[in-house]
Order: sequence, then C-alpha cells, then structure tokens
Amino acid sequence: MPIHGEHHPAFEEYCECIYELREDDVDVIQARIADRLLVSRPSVSEMIHRLEAEKLISLRNQKIRLTSKGEKLAQSVVRRHRLAERFLTDMLGLSWAQAHREAGKWEHVMSPEVEDAIARVLGGPTTCPHGNPIPGSNYTAPLAVRLADVEVGHSFTVSRIPEELEFAIGVLDFLEKTHLIPGRSGVVTSSQKTGTVTVELEGNSVEVEPFASARILVTTA
Repeated sequence: MPIHGEHHPAFEEYCECIYELREDDVDVIQARIADRLLVSRPSVSEMIHRLEAEKLISLRNQKIRLTSKGEKLAQSVVRRHRLAERFLTDMLGLSWAQAHREAGKWEHVMSPEVEDAIARVLGGPTTCPHGNPIPGSNYTAPLAVRLADVEVGHSFTVSRIPEELEFAIGVLDFLEKTHLIPGRSGVVTSSQKTGTVTVELEGNSVEVEPFASARILVTTA
C-alpha cells in the first residue's frame, strides 16, 4: 500500500473514481469521470495528463487504466473509505448517506494506525455497509444477479449496492428507508418491461425504479 500522505488528495480522488467505475463494469473514459465527480471535462482532461505524468494511469484507445502504482493507491483510498463507512454506520449510527459523505473526508486523512484500529474494532469486516468489498480483506464474491433479472414470484437476498447508486441523489436514503439493504430478503411481486420492479420486503411493497433495479445485486435460492 502507498505511504499515507504520499499523494495529493485530488490524485487519490481520481484513482478511487477510476477504480470504482471499473468495479461497476463501466467504461472508464473522461466523460464518465466528469459525471461521477461532478467536474468539467476540461478539468478532467488536465488531471488525466497529471495522473499519466505521475505514472498512476495509462491511456489506450481513450480508455483509462490504473497502473500498478495507481491500483495500489486506489485500493488504499477505497479501503479507508469503506472502513470509515462501516465504522460510522455500525458504531456511530449515522445514516448511509451521512456516512458516505463523511467517509469521503476521512479517506484522505486517516492514518495507517487509525485504519488498523478501525478494522480491529470492527472485527475485520469484508464489505462496506452497502456490500462493496473492502480491499485487503478476505472478501469472497457471492454468485449474484441484478434485481431486474429476478423472475416474478422468486425470492432474493440483497447482496450489494454498487458505488454508482451511492452517487445518485436520494438513492441511499431510499434504500435505507425501505430496508433494501444487504442481508435483507424479499420476493419480486411484479416486473415491468420498463425495468421497474416491485418487491415485497418485510411486509411492505416497494417499487424500485429501473436505474436502481438494473444495478442492485442480489442472490437467489
């Protein structure tokens, strides 16, 4: 893992973004980075040149890839972010949305000693509260499918809420409020051609919009 504080926070932010876009199976191009980070495309272009000069990324056919150096940096930042989210929700009782915002600050300032202490206190968690793997843990990916692909009448258990949904306005609050969170089980009661899925979850009927149903990962019996 890179030495703490070795890189500027902006470099960490971009490497983290590239890592998470790839993790969500999204083509990593400048436009996607601009959309995810809510910055202008000229700003992204300038930063990409800086990252390439630092040998943190490589470019091929307009697609952006992390180098081994960039991968190590990204993993260290993502690990701190997801550990912070787990601590803020499990130990301090913050909401998902609050924890996500706060963890975005912690990831740049958390020392290795604090990182190790949080992992120890939490018992070595393998995922963040949303089910995304914590780098450096003993995470084993379950055989998961998209919620949108579960047939009507079939049961499911929520496995993972990809990072793309964490950045969508209001989605984390919706998922937490409706208990559509990792570990909770339900049944698909209807599915529309538009991609909207209705599920029965803990006695409540929940309508999940296409953007979310196409991204929420679940396991089925």
